[in-house]
Parts: sequence; C-alpha cells; structure tokens
Amino acid sequence: ASRNPRSTVGTVTEIYDYLRLLYARVGRPHCPNCGRPVARQTPQQIVDRVLDLPEGTRFSVLAPIVRGRKGEYEALLDDLARQGFARVRVDGDTVELSDRSALKLARYEQHTIEVVVDRLVRRSDIRQRLTESMETALRLTEGIAEIAVVQEDGEEELITFSEHLACTECGLSFEEPAPRNFSFNSPYGACPACDGLGTQFEVDPALVVPDPDRPLSEGALAPWVGGRSRWFDRMVEALADEYGFDLDTPWRKLRKSEQKVLLYGAGNRTVTLRYRNRYGRQRTFTTHYEGIVPWLARRHKESDSDAVRDWAETFMREVPCAVCGGARLKPESLAVTVDGRNIFELCSMSITAIADRVSSLELSERDHLIADRVLREVRARLQFLLDVGLDYLSLARATATLSGGEAQRIRLASQIGSGLVGVLYVLDEP
Repeated sequence: ASRNPRSTVGTVTEIYDYLRLLYARVGRPHCPNCGRPVARQTPQQIVDRVLDLPEGTRFSVLAPIVRGRKGEYEALLDDLARQGFARVRVDGDTVELSDRSALKLARYEQHTIEVVVDRLVRRSDIRQRLTESMETALRLTEGIAEIAVVQEDGEEELITFSEHLACTECGLSFEEPAPRNFSFNSPYGACPACDGLGTQFEVDPALVVPDPDRPLSEGALAPWVGGRSRWFDRMVEALADEYGFDLDTPWRKLRKSEQKVLLYGAGNRTVTLRYRNRYGRQRTFTTHYEGIVPWLARRHKESDSDAVRDWAETFMREVPCAVCGGARLKPESLAVTVDGRNIFELCSMSITAIADRVSSLELSERDHLIADRVLREVRARLQFLLDVGLDYLSLARATATLSGGEAQRIRLASQIGSGLVGVLYVLDEP
C-alpha cells in the first residue's frame, strides 16, 4: 500500500476526482460562518461593503487576472499597458508596467498577477471613483475583485468580492467552486492549518517528561538533556529562583502551577538569568521564558532541517487537525453541499452507503443534466469496489492504513474501472 499521507482510497481509485467535479458543478455553497446559502452581489453592494471601512483607511482595488497558473505572460502585461494600467502585483510584489521588460517570469512555475486598478483612501467623497474602479476590476476578471487594506502595522489584509457568490449576512464573498477547491493536494482547497494532511503534530507533555520521578536537576525535561546548550540549564535555574521551587524535587511533587510554567511558559512575566562570562565576571539580564512545549512546536514548524523536525517529533503525537477536524479542506470547501452533505461527510461513509446515497441523490432537472455523466462514472467505480469485497471501507480511508490484500483489491478495481481493452489480467489468488 502507498505510504503517501495524502493518498486515500478515493484518490487511488479516482472516484474522488469525479466527486470534486460533481461538487464544483452542482454543489450548493453556504457561508462557513453562519451556514446560510450564499447569493450573488451587485457592484453597488460591493461598494457599500468597502465604504464600511473606517475613515482614513488606505486600500487598493485589485483585479486578480491570473491565479496560480504557469506561464510567462509577456503578451498579457503588454496588453494591460496598452489599456492604460500603470502597475500590477506579481506574486505579491508591485511592478510598474513601464518596467515590464525587466520582469522575467519562470515559464513552468505558478504565478499570481493582480492589476492595481486604483489606490484610494477611505473618505466620504470617493463613492463615484470607487464605483468606477470596482466596475473596471470586475470587468477585467469576469466578476471577481479584491481590496488590499493597509493595516496600522503596515501589513495588508486581502478581502475578496465577487459578483457571483456572497453571504449577505456576514458580508463575505466567495469565488465560484472549481474542482481544485475540493482537492486537499491543492493550496486552493487544502486546510491552511494542516496543509491538507488532516492531522497535526502536537507536543505531548508525557513524552517531554517521560519519568515523573526524576527531578529537574537530573534531566526531567527530556528535550534539554544531553549535549544541548547551558542556556536551558540557566533558564530552569532562573525559573526556580523566580517561583521558589527546588531543582532536586521530583517532577511529580512540583505544584501544578510550577509544572505549567515550565511546560507552557511564564507569559509576560520576566525572569533574571545569572551567569559568569569567560573572564569570571558575574552578569545578569532579564528575559521572557517561552516554555518547553511552545519551544518544541516552534522548532518543528520553523526548522528547515529534516533531522531537527524528526528529533522534535519524538516528543510529539499526531492528532486530528484542530481547524478542519481531519477533513483536510478549507471551511469554504466544506460549506458546499450536494443533497445536504459536504464532500468529506460523503467520503467518510462506507462504500455501500456511498453507493446507495449516490443512486438516490435528489437533484433538480438542470443538475441532473449536468451531473448524470459524472454520477454514472462514480457508480461504476463504486460497483467495482463492491465486487471485490471492499464494501466496508470509506473513500476517506488513508491507503497507508490498508492491509496488503485490501491494497491489491483496490488496485484491481482501479484497473478494471479504467476501461482498458485488449488486456488480460492474471491473478495468482482466487
């Protein structure tokens, strides 16, 4: 069986690819915040939403004409310059179109290009200009515009507006569902917290302190034992002075509040470290204590070294993602339903239940015309899985958890479902 953590029964059999197409074409989008069905916005409604920004807010009106596509786009940039636009944002960086000849985009890398239609400051007299700029942006992108709002700290917040889909209650806009929005292997669909894996590594305090009978002076905190920097020993000594506990006290006999400080940090409270420099002089300075659990999580997240990440994972356990709950997808993708169920709920059912559900979907006449060919293919591939005795599996099941026999039968069902002709399959077992 494949050990790829992104591989599932649904992706291996290609059934998931057809379900992505089904949800993109006939799915019913809902707001992930309030659960209401989303509707289309008019340009005037979009302008009203922008004018809700605080007075004096600086923002840019953007038209995202290329989103995550490969190419060099020289002709596109020339065309934009001829239309009179002065600047674009390429992969987040602003470029003057007068200097476009110096811009060389990698042909086989994905790029995002946004036309800077206008740059404005929120005032009471900008409605007419904002309306014209917004209509220009919507025309360039066939219904999608973005507002880049400059925050007080200088960072930008990107707000997407769409003539197509928006929640009138929450004021959120959404792009039209596409198959890539339901792929956990694509940045457009994958949960941003777990990158589409459905699980996250979480520091386990029981692995950080494997022997509660050991005191801090004898290495109770396992990650800081051995040839690591004296910095950690000094920090623990400073904490002992600050909070009044003994380094020779076994871990289990420390107060819960003291254990919490050592594991999760001292918050805004500072501690004073004392040490001797190489000349033997006493030195002191104050600092904040991060906590060994946040320190391990940060090392695991920020390190570019596989060895460091593997070391950090020895003190961690794999848990379902706290954001998506193991569903692997963004909230916006999980808010799209077909006959009342989102794509993860459908894939979490057994093969038998999915086959029954797909056969009895309640769709409108228009949706049937769109979805019939896709549903026919899904039903055929589900039937192959049923024929080889895999009715108890789910499409969301990771292939790494399958037995050897289950993996072989899935490969057999995939081959049969591919519809090849002139092929003889020789099976060494009944």
